[in-house]
Amino acid sequence: MAYQALYRVWRPQTFSDVIGQDVITQTLRNAVASHMTSHAYLFSGPRGTGKTSCAKILAKAVNCLNPHDGEPCNECEICKAANENRLNDVIEIDAASNNGVEEIRDIRDKVKYAPTEAKFKVYIIDEVHMLSQGAFNALLKTLEEPPENVMFILATTEPQKIPATIISRTQSFNFRRISKQDILQRMEFILKDKQIDFDEEALNIIAASAEGGMRDALSILDQALSYGDDQLTLKNAQEVTGALSNEQITSYMQAIADNNPAEALTSLYQILASGRSALRFTEMIIRVCRNLILYNSDSDLSEKMDKSVMTKELLAIADKFDNARLFYIVDQVSATQKNLKNSNQTDIYMEILTVKISEPKVAQAQTQANLQEPSEAVDNEVIDKLRDEVSHLQNEVKNLATGEVKKPVVKKTHRRTKNNTRLNKTAIYKVLGSATKSDLMEARDIWPDLMSMLSITQRAMMKVADPVAASKDGIVVAFDYEMWFEQAQDDTEFLSELSNNAGRLLKKDCQIVLVPKADWPKIRKEYIDNNIDLNNQGKVESKQEPKKKTDPTVDEAVKLFGDDIVDIKND
Repeated sequence: MAYQALYRVWRPQTFSDVIGQDVITQTLRNAVASHMTSHAYLFSGPRGTGKTSCAKILAKAVNCLNPHDGEPCNECEICKAANENRLNDVIEIDAASNNGVEEIRDIRDKVKYAPTEAKFKVYIIDEVHMLSQGAFNALLKTLEEPPENVMFILATTEPQKIPATIISRTQSFNFRRISKQDILQRMEFILKDKQIDFDEEALNIIAASAEGGMRDALSILDQALSYGDDQLTLKNAQEVTGALSNEQITSYMQAIADNNPAEALTSLYQILASGRSALRFTEMIIRVCRNLILYNSDSDLSEKMDKSVMTKELLAIADKFDNARLFYIVDQVSATQKNLKNSNQTDIYMEILTVKISEPKVAQAQTQANLQEPSEAVDNEVIDKLRDEVSHLQNEVKNLATGEVKKPVVKKTHRRTKNNTRLNKTAIYKVLGSATKSDLMEARDIWPDLMSMLSITQRAMMKVADPVAASKDGIVVAFDYEMWFEQAQDDTEFLSELSNNAGRLLKKDCQIVLVPKADWPKIRKEYIDNNIDLNNQGKVESKQEPKKKTDPTVDEAVKLFGDDIVDIKND
């Protein structure tokens, strides 16, 4: 018999064989065991997560002659025929190539006929989002009220393209990306069964490259075994996936740490000459920077480092990078990644990136510009002019003072902390005003899928954040560490993308609001104590304290000096 790919040989044949989808498989198993299966299902999720496999298992289970607790026996004639793809009552249709109205009308005409061998006639329509609008309309009535003993199972990677009228007529199951640990365990099981020696680091690289897809992982594993003549070594996995070796990334980062652009470029040319992907290269730089930030920040955080990336050599140069420079490197690499996806001149962009991050003057200038006090950038002439203007304005306010209100007293300006200026309390209170436990549970359910939609850089940033409150219109996300909160809060483009992706998953408009976890209990208590609500203009006011009327004189003073430095004292 011809050789079969690993993902075909090891395709799950029972619900218990499906990896990483325990909630879905348990639900389907119980439905089959209790004879409470639906007439239509929708399986959605990323590629290679088990949608089609579960559809085939469900088709077998409902028709099996000797089911065991909702599982197909795989021994009766029906199961054997289904496993060999010769059961006429299980019809698989690829919607990508059969997406017209005529094909769906043909199905509609044939569903009226009873099954020939099995109890149920099962239609599995893969990539159903590829159907035309006319085809969806033709399917609609049949999907709503199919004849007895007919079941439809729709599978798709893009559920947002399916009309709501179709979704409402199905039981929907959202397949999630499979965790790296589950993929590793499955590959280890297969290799041990085949009695093949393997390197654990090689499996780590393959699992990371698969990005949550079991089929992709097994395909890469198959390729690595072929390349290494039925041996899995670290070198084989790196060659097949295009991943950098530890020596290559260490050499490059060492040159960056030593502020040596010439040596860094030499290392870059060697890496690109070895056939490594520029995009994979940038991803590795970000992963290293993320681990160095965790290592430099706190001893507890260092336990969350990726041990497969952080070698002793990289840890030895960790003290040469401070967090400000690591953030700068990540920003530059992220910007370069966008250019790499839209250009064929990857070498040029990588050269520019290498020079930028290996020249300390650039990073230092950036940091100093952010930290520089205003007084250092303004000459004495400007200061004197401002003093004269302030003195003149003070005299004007003194002349405007009435008997009831004394002149405003200029207090010492208290600079607000960075954290307070970044907090969007209005948006937080708006979420708290209509927050429910069910909304929070729904937000937590879609959180893994939301993270999977982010880039590696963004996922690293959000690794220490979780939803803590949610309403119909928004989600409050708390960060364990303030530095990550500040990084995310300052990136308006990222916040917008995060909110849009959450809205797509929840199928409604949704705003993501960020808060440091250390400040969250205080903000929540403040809201509860003051019974804060939102008025029609979206401004935060207290129900217990009505808005006080102000004097025109005071308004003028506030307008001139700002409410931070005006103190009103009554006689």
